Amino acid sequence: MAGKELKVAWRMTGSGDFAISATGPDGKVVQPAWVEPHGYQGSNWNRPGDEWGTGWVFPTAGCWTINATRTSGTGSLVLRVAE
Repeated sequence: MAGKELKVAWRMTGSGDFAISATGPDGKVVQPAWVEPHGYQGSNWNRPGDEWGTGWVFPTAGCWTINATRTSGTGSLVLRVAE
């Protein structure tokens, strides 16, 4: 829901720094409210790559695309945020 915090956990292969932002239906770009690296001891999802938790507060309803990048990797997630 717009205005409410949402947690999204990411596991991403590749190398280099992790950068992430979201683009909304009106082209507005927002940064996560927080980004937290997860160590392997804190996760029970045994997959390749490194893991981060992110917190998001989307200011408006609509489709938002979250884009994550590393030096040698990219990923995205499209969410429909309710009013």
